Order: sequence, then structure tokens, then C-alpha cells
Amino acid sequence: MDRKNFLQRGAMFAAFSAIGTSAFAGGGKKPKPKVNPNSSKGGPLVISTWKHGMPANEEAMKTLLAGGSLIDAVEKGVMVVESDKANTSVGLGGFPDRDGIVTLDASIMDGIGTAGSVAFVQGIEHPISLARAVMEKTPHVMIVGRGAEIFAKSLGMTQLPNALTDVTKKAWEDWLKEKNYKPIINIENHDTIGLLAMDANGNFAGSCTTSGLAWKMHGRVGDSPVIGAGLFADNDIGAATCTGLGETVLRTLASHVAVEIMRNGGTPQEACEEAINRIVKKNSNYKDFQVGILAINKQGEHGAYGLVKGFNYALHQHGENKLLDADYFVKSEQK
Repeated sequence: MDRKNFLQRGAMFAAFSAIGTSAFAGGGKKPKPKVNPNSSKGGPLVISTWKHGMPANEEAMKTLLAGGSLIDAVEKGVMVVESDKANTSVGLGGFPDRDGIVTLDASIMDGIGTAGSVAFVQGIEHPISLARAVMEKTPHVMIVGRGAEIFAKSLGMTQLPNALTDVTKKAWEDWLKEKNYKPIINIENHDTIGLLAMDANGNFAGSCTTSGLAWKMHGRVGDSPVIGAGLFADNDIGAATCTGLGETVLRTLASHVAVEIMRNGGTPQEACEEAINRIVKKNSNYKDFQVGILAINKQGEHGAYGLVKGFNYALHQHGENKLLDADYFVKSEQK
């Protein structure tokens, strides 16, 4: 082949390749963005995990509308749930660890990057308030265990003795008979409360509080108090929070992942689904546990997605507070 024919054929091949690539890519058209069917635009809004998010949303929105700050709103909202002794996954009414001790974790964050958290705390009624104090009154982000309890006392907070409710005591005593540790999917519509709020100006804050997994090893800490795992907020983009089996969220930093997906142009729903997809890829037993995630963007749109069926969430927007079911990853093949 002479040089002239070689160059002609090369040019033809390059043109054909370009056409083929364009054709296989759908002519360069981007797929239609995926949105949550329950999503709409506008603020202020409050969104939170599970049914216990309904009263939390009411208190948070009331605080916002009364002129309170976003941090006031997300703190006061989850305090309602922390105070509910009938709740077995948040606050001092939560299920204990395998030694019969209730330990609490919490985090709080605003959209400008300030954050505070506490972990492995005993006897403090409102760990979310202690997390806020870490954020506002110390140079630190996280304080844990005995150090956090000493700090709480220095603020005038009372540390109560470890005490189980009748319900949690019986459950713990029943567990001791077999000592079989296995997280139960969606048990009693439970788990961490994660709450996100956006004001009318598109600013964000979030909070997350939990008593953690029932029958965990003493000292275990999950994703809730870890910034980027259980909670993340950025005024430039949006916010996200997670609930469910904390170890899987910690390994993927799911809340941070969701915000970064939105930073790169994804919708809140796409962000939630990608965060769950990453958990699926890294856990072959993904059908055996639950993770749920919520995300919101600056337009007031939201996303929600669960690993398996059963994750629901509360949305307070446009003057209405409602409980909604999230879409989920495991469908026909679910056990």
C-alpha cells in the first residue's frame, strides 16, 4: 500500500470510528436525569429517616419558622426522638450492648463545614446537644467516651446511671439466652434518626443520633457520629444522611459520596442510588441488612433510597409533613 492510499484509508477509518462512537453513545444525548417522584423544589424543608422523623420534622420546622437557626432546628428536631423512652434505637431508651449498657452516638454539621460529634457516651439524655457543644465550644470535631462525659458535666449536663426500660431489659435478657448476634432488617421500623434541613436561602444543616446496634460489642461505634459517613452537609451543594448497618456506611463514607455525586451534576435521587450501589458492590451479603440514605440539593429537591424494602422517611415541605416509602435496590430477588 502506497502512502497516499494509507492516509486515505486512515482518514476513512477515523471518520467511521467517530460516527460509530457517536451512534453507540446515542448521538451524544445525555440520559434523562432520575428524580424522586415525591420530590419538588423549594424551601424551607426538613427531611428525616423513619417514622420517628415525623415529630422530629414538626419540631425542626417550627423552630425554623419561628426564626431559629438551622443548627437550632436540626438539634431540637432530633431531641424529640432522644427524649422518647419508648424508642429502642435512639436515646436512653435504646437497646443496650451485649453487656447491658446503653451507649450513645451523635453528630451535627452545618453547611459551612463546622461539625461536632460524640461517641460511646453513657447517661447523657441529649447527645446531640453535647455534639453541638463540641462544635461550638471546643477546637475539636469528635470527643468520645469518658472524655465526652466529663465535658458534658462541665457544661452542667446531668449524667444519669445506666438503666434499661422494661422493654429493653426483657429483650436483653432474652438475647442472653442464646447470644446470637445478627442485625434484623428494618426491625420495628427503627434505627438512627438522621435529619436534614434547608432554609429558604438554600443553606443546610444536619443531625444524626442513635443508641447503635442492639447487642453490639461494648465500645462499638457506628457511622452516626462520623462526619462523611452518617452525615455530611455543604452549602455549595447539598446534604445527606444515612441509617442502617453502620459498618457498611463507614466503609464507603456514603453521605459524603452522595454529596459528591450531586457536586458532579447528579440529582439527589441519583446520588442516593449510587451510594447504595457502592455498598452493594462491597458486600456480598447485601440482602441480609438494611441501609437507607436521604439527600437534598440547593433547589430543595430530595432523593431517598434503601438497600432492601422497608425504608421510609418523613418530609416536611410546602406546609405539609408526610411519611413516604423509599425505593430500594433489592426487589424480585429479595428473600
